[in-house]
Amino acid sequence: MRPEWSSLPVRHVVPELLGALDRGAAVLTAPPGTGKTTLVPLALAGLMPEFPSAERRVLVAEPRRIAVRAAARRMAWLLGEKVGERVGFSIRGERQVGPRTRVEVVTTGVLLRRLQNEPDLDGVDVVVMDECHERHLDADTALAFLLDVRANLRPELRLLATSATTDAGRWARLLGDAPIVHAEGIIHPVEIFWAPPAQPVAPPHGLRVDPKFLGHVSEVVRLALGRHDGDVLCFLPGVAELGKVARMLPGDVEVLEVHGQAPAAVQDAALVPGAGRRVILATSVAESSLTIPGVRVVVDAGLAREPRMDHARGLGSLVTVRASKASAAQRAGRAGREGRGSAYRCWSAAEHDRRPEYPQPEIALADLTDFALQAACWGSASLALLDQPPSGAMLAAHDTLTALGALHGTRATERGRKMAAIGVHPRLARALIDGAARVGATRAAEIVALLGERLPRSAPDDFVAVLRAVRRGEDGLTARWRQETRRLTQALGATGRGGGSDDRAAGLVVALAYPDRVARRRGEGGFVMASGTGAEAGPELGGAEWLAVAVADRGVGSVSARVRQGVVIDEEIARVAAAALLAEADEIGWRRGEIVARKVRRLGAIELSSSPLAKADLRPAVLEGLRQEGLTLLRWTPEARAFRDRMEFCHRMLGEPWPPVDDATLVARAEHWLDLSGVRRRSDLARIDVLAALRRLLPWSARIEEVAPERIEVPSGSKVRIDYSGDRPVLAAKLQELFGWTETPRIAGVPLTVHLLSPAGRPAAVTADLASFWREGYQAVRAELRGRYPRHPWPENPSDATATRRVNPRRH
Repeated sequence: MRPEWSSLPVRHVVPELLGALDRGAAVLTAPPGTGKTTLVPLALAGLMPEFPSAERRVLVAEPRRIAVRAAARRMAWLLGEKVGERVGFSIRGERQVGPRTRVEVVTTGVLLRRLQNEPDLDGVDVVVMDECHERHLDADTALAFLLDVRANLRPELRLLATSATTDAGRWARLLGDAPIVHAEGIIHPVEIFWAPPAQPVAPPHGLRVDPKFLGHVSEVVRLALGRHDGDVLCFLPGVAELGKVARMLPGDVEVLEVHGQAPAAVQDAALVPGAGRRVILATSVAESSLTIPGVRVVVDAGLAREPRMDHARGLGSLVTVRASKASAAQRAGRAGREGRGSAYRCWSAAEHDRRPEYPQPEIALADLTDFALQAACWGSASLALLDQPPSGAMLAAHDTLTALGALHGTRATERGRKMAAIGVHPRLARALIDGAARVGATRAAEIVALLGERLPRSAPDDFVAVLRAVRRGEDGLTARWRQETRRLTQALGATGRGGGSDDRAAGLVVALAYPDRVARRRGEGGFVMASGTGAEAGPELGGAEWLAVAVADRGVGSVSARVRQGVVIDEEIARVAAAALLAEADEIGWRRGEIVARKVRRLGAIELSSSPLAKADLRPAVLEGLRQEGLTLLRWTPEARAFRDRMEFCHRMLGEPWPPVDDATLVARAEHWLDLSGVRRRSDLARIDVLAALRRLLPWSARIEEVAPERIEVPSGSKVRIDYSGDRPVLAAKLQELFGWTETPRIAGVPLTVHLLSPAGRPAAVTADLASFWREGYQAVRAELRGRYPRHPWPENPSDATATRRVNPRRH
């Protein structure tokens, strides 16, 4: 045992931790650099002479492959051994363990598959879930499975959850009110420097980070190099940003780019001291669980990447967000692991106060298809999770799995279990299994292995071009791709490359993985996917008639998705891969202002062919048209409008049995009053006799002429039409025809509003009280008009005069 272990602060709480674990589960909180990831597992396994205990086999689960390799290497070094002896590791596609191995470090994904294959974890005594505060979905799921194992299969199995944050209470409750052990670190002071850009920069949008901001970050790195000793660790959100900042840094320092997909040699180089000064550019993989020696300065861009899932369209993507306060604290702490350090934050103190306390858990944001399949294969009705999955996301995941044949109801099928065992996303597992039968196991594995990689945005849109470049060794991910291809081929238990070209093979396998993303060119430009989502493609793919889309994202506020990776295919491949989406149906509806009646064959939302329907009930289409465009589709004659106004007046004043005739009601009851049997096209609606149709709405006992007559006889003997279109009925008649009327007529108890007209038919006065008008208003009207109309009678007392529609005879 090397003497360096004695300087690790966590050793002081090991006895307390061993005692706590005797209760079955415990939570350990310890700052970064205290030894919780390396010393604790060795102590639990009985490999530390200072803490003699029974020999145990310990499984340590880490959220990332880079952390797995680093932790195993560090523990083996402390024991003075090579990896694979008493300390080993397993990641996807690589395993270094031996017969003497007592501590095995694995990724949470590997742990999940192992639990599915052997739920009792035979031979394992303790499972350590390291860095559980990072809230990766695989880690949350694995811990839920382990709690189920303890409750039902292995009550003696010990569980330890470790976290670099102090938010341990929720974890303790989840583990059954487990005891919490706190380890204090050797706290080296870290001075915080606020270094926001001097000039405003655009906020991150999707995956885009303002180049001016990246230039500012590089300037802060240069500043830190000039002010301080030691290596500089700079946090950036993604691989593309690492490369851009690296190109802006001086050439006299060693620059390393550390991320989850970096080659193992680069990851290993970052974890050993350098010969000279170094700048380590890293994504969030370096926040915790890794100690990078020599780092005394941290430059934090303050950004992170989080998954976002558009469940309605089946499109997932990463977005750039502002890192939480907890993440910023983790990052700054990297500068103080070996001594006094400095941390430069590329934002202001005021902005820091507005940031969220913690990052959101992945279960609240990500595609849950794989989680749903893992849970279905596990078979438990409920899982002990710190946060339950969103119901909408789970519904979308179950729909996808059902379409892939992985679920029947809520239970995993045999096919689903085979898919889960492969260790890739269920979509890719389906493509591998079904694609191997058509293009050969090796070729299918090659394509699926590449689909599983997160390609840089600089990669060509043509997926086949990327495949050929990787196969030729022209890409940095070739070694990892070849390793994954071998693993997938072995998982199938078959070999053989199969026939056909790369284009057809890749197109088929991509379409099998994403049948809802099969896309066809549409007339107005761009493409439409089988899911119904519009898509745009660059010049490499834009001229195709059909596409199999491997990667697409839809920016915030964008109507269409942008194809990032695709393959040109033909209709035959589309039909084969998306056969479950093929459907034929009669389509009767209202489209673009006209009745449509046809038999349509579709691939999801993509129309393949159509033919007219000779005989069909078109009433649903007509009703849909009325709902969309309203009653203006009908021809409203003045008589029909006037009759409707009378009906509306009766309903408003008297209620039942007079029916409402507002637009919404008439549209909703269209079948009850309109004869639609002869309507075959839009123009037929204008031929309907609306007046006759409205009369059908009246009950037999409703006598509208008695209640709301169309006309009323005035004293002159004329029958004048009443206007019911306003709030009150209006009678408009020439003043001379109303002489002798001292009482204002009423209809349904409502007094008419009388518009008194001049002999020329122009409004002269308005009243609802004729008697008052004759007394008080008439003389003014008479004085104004009788000189203009001398042949018309203007008696002194109109209430006693005889009404007339005639003029006085002309004098000779």
